[in-house]
Amino acid sequence: MVPLSLHGGLVRAAAALPALAAATALLALAPAQAAPQVVTITVENLAPASGIAFAPLHFGFHSGVFDAFDLGSTATAPIISVAEGGSGAAWHPAFAAADPGAVRGTVGGLLLAGATASLTVVVDPAVNPFFTFASMVVPSNDFFIGNDAPTGHRIFASDGTLLTAVIDQRARQVWDAGSEVFDPAAAAFVGDNDLRAPQHSVVAFNFAELAAFDGLMTGAGYTFTSGLAAETEVYRIGFSAVPVPEPGSFAMLTAGLVATGWLVRRRRPGAAAPA
Repeated sequence: MVPLSLHGGLVRAAAALPALAAATALLALAPAQAAPQVVTITVENLAPASGIAFAPLHFGFHSGVFDAFDLGSTATAPIISVAEGGSGAAWHPAFAAADPGAVRGTVGGLLLAGATASLTVVVDPAVNPFFTFASMVVPSNDFFIGNDAPTGHRIFASDGTLLTAVIDQRARQVWDAGSEVFDPAAAAFVGDNDLRAPQHSVVAFNFAELAAFDGLMTGAGYTFTSGLAAETEVYRIGFSAVPVPEPGSFAMLTAGLVATGWLVRRRRPGAAAPA
């Protein structure tokens, strides 16, 4: 014979099954909520040996509103701070002002050919699914890589799925900010950058002028050789992501089961079972 105390628990559990089934069905119909992601960003210089190097990569995961520059337009202070000096001193404050909720950072230092660097951050895909970046190309006066379209690189879907695992940059995607006169004697990495002079031009694609630095000694101690064609891969940004663990998940599940009467009340130790 089934003890009455246990029998009562089973009855309550059985009565709760329809409610539990209904709740499960509603959860299945509800849109998936993206969990915060632990994202590792890895950058790699793919340029030929003794070729171009890159200053630190400045980046931001954001909502899609920060526009650092535009093709054919005059470069402004944010992108100039990257293109002429690699520092991003004006780029980051402008990013923060445009999108206060963005996750911003800087990866690595001077990245020579073949070198890599990485950084890990936490990103909420539902809030910041897009990625914007900028890094100075050296040697140069004002060359850089970056994206001019704020929504050009969507990394996450609304449910947290990683949509973009790699962003590759080719030589034809190198930008000229048009803000500093081309002059090897005043170029960063091979000259005295304090000698730079304003150009007052516009942002354009330009990698061909890098060959003008061939034969010059770089700050890293090697003789520069461009070795670039339009389709030469020069830079790679890789992404890997895993959900942030949620310590409260199990507790929430338990509370939900209690509310539906699913947990069976145990018989107290020492209590006599009715005949």
